[in-house]
Amino acid sequence: MLQNIRDNSQGWIAKTIIGLIVVLLALTGIEAIFTSTSNRQNAAEVNGEKITSNELAQAVEMQRRQLLQQLGRDFDASLLDEKMLRDAALKGLIDRALLRQGAQDADFALSEQALDQLILQTPEFLVDGKFSSDRFDQVIRQLGYNRLQFRQMLKEEMLIGQLRAGIAASSFVTDDEVEAFARLEKQTRDFATLTLPADTAAVQLSDDDIKAYYEAQAGQFMSPEQVVLEYLELNKDAFFDQVEVADEDLQSAYENEIANLAEQRQAAHILIEVNDQVDDKQAKAKLEGLQGRIQQGEDFAVLAKEFSDDPGSAANGGDLGYAGPGVYDPAFEEALYALDKGQVSAPVRSEFGWHLIKLLAVQAPEIPTFASLKDKLERELKAQQVERRFVEASKQLEDSAFEASDLGQPAQELGLEVKTSEAFGREGGEGLTANRQVIKAAFSSEVLEDGSNSPVIELDPNTVVVVRVKEHHKPEQLSLEQVADSIRDHLTQVRANEAAKAKGEALLAALRSGQTPAEQEQEWNVVEAATRSQEGVEPVVLQTLFRMPKPADKGQPTFAGLSLSNGDYVVVRLNGVNEPEAALSEEDQAMYSRFLASRLGQQNFAAFRRQLEAKADIKRF
Repeated sequence: MLQNIRDNSQGWIAKTIIGLIVVLLALTGIEAIFTSTSNRQNAAEVNGEKITSNELAQAVEMQRRQLLQQLGRDFDASLLDEKMLRDAALKGLIDRALLRQGAQDADFALSEQALDQLILQTPEFLVDGKFSSDRFDQVIRQLGYNRLQFRQMLKEEMLIGQLRAGIAASSFVTDDEVEAFARLEKQTRDFATLTLPADTAAVQLSDDDIKAYYEAQAGQFMSPEQVVLEYLELNKDAFFDQVEVADEDLQSAYENEIANLAEQRQAAHILIEVNDQVDDKQAKAKLEGLQGRIQQGEDFAVLAKEFSDDPGSAANGGDLGYAGPGVYDPAFEEALYALDKGQVSAPVRSEFGWHLIKLLAVQAPEIPTFASLKDKLERELKAQQVERRFVEASKQLEDSAFEASDLGQPAQELGLEVKTSEAFGREGGEGLTANRQVIKAAFSSEVLEDGSNSPVIELDPNTVVVVRVKEHHKPEQLSLEQVADSIRDHLTQVRANEAAKAKGEALLAALRSGQTPAEQEQEWNVVEAATRSQEGVEPVVLQTLFRMPKPADKGQPTFAGLSLSNGDYVVVRLNGVNEPEAALSEEDQAMYSRFLASRLGQQNFAAFRRQLEAKADIKRF
């Protein structure tokens, strides 16, 4: 049988089949290579729309910056989980793509003119009440955007906002729903509590109890694994005293600084949009008619108020405020900068429609003196030199530490001091040893077991270190004498908690069966007409109280029990439920209606997002 197969495999049929298989494998392999290569630049694909790796990297970095701003300057950036940041950023980009596509499918739109108006009127971009292109650039640069990216992001945000508002605005609640919610919200309850404390003084423990627990849980009582580090620290600030700035470099920097200052121009315009109702020819003709009226002496601002299709500026006579180069549409900007003060342009075509543009005023830039900028420029030029020196020194430290068997040689080459840390465990210590990167390096196999120097570790943008293990203290079994006190404290609390719970559950069972121990009657803490946010009552007690069923009859309370975090056991007696008697006022009715409609709108929007995701073709690479 095997011989037949071997013989037949030499024939032309077998060779043909094998040839076909080889070709198919080759084609499949080539396709896999091209697919892999094409997807290497992408992080995901949403309904055919690609999310690039660069977009994801930018989103991750932005998320990191926002978190660090929220958590404060003293927060250790190494505690941020990179995978978690990446996953969260990718999910945000996918959600954003889905919502943007949803807004487009629903025919939401935002004109470039409306976007311009939004930017020009944003308070963060204003200086002394006027739009400042320098301030605009500074703010968006801090956010990690250039102008084009910011406009695109803002446009997407506005479209998604329209979609969210549209869904929220369609949400409504009935009067019955409002009244039912208000009744629950305004409901109060009469109750009493009986607290059975976890009495640690009543617990008796023998030495045998301590010993038995120690032997049963021996693995818990080990000394922590610890290391002592030697380390070299390289700080950027140390280089500032080592650099000088030449006078000619300062003068050149000053000239570049003032060359970038641009004049601000105050423009007004009349816009006639091109749309489904007005074609290009009709819009231009209408604008030419207005141009003729202006040339005959009619007021530009009055005509702008009456005829301009830009709602943001029409009410102000077409006034767009001050702006510098790079803000307006290129054709609009070219026409504006060709005008003299008070002059009106010929009709200008932009992507928004046809414009008449009037130059209202020109604000020349204030040129600061060399003396006023000298210190700033000197700091900036020094900072550039220091940055280069710091990068070079960091690289030298890394190379030297990699080649050396200890830290002595790198310290000598760079003029650094070898420092020693306190002992610390895998949970970290204080200062340097609280840094997660340092902890990870210290307990890595290369550093801990092989005795190597670590790679360069960035503590913050100004500081890097290299570490090596000087001492390694392995875990050891702690003696019973060392841990007896902590075992006694732990067992005492556990048994006190258990005793309080057992006593409470027995009392609860008795009360539910109709028995009321007389000796307990005076210890109840009575509260009447308690609200859901009643002060002076533990939140967990309130949660339990408002989940309890109403008493079936007056004088027949219901009971519940719960353990508090400190081990005390609380028995809750619900005496009665008080429904609000007065009808809702118009003000309260409106307030509850707005609240419920808003909450429902949020729920509907969340459901819409889930629906988009469920129907979408999403690929993560």
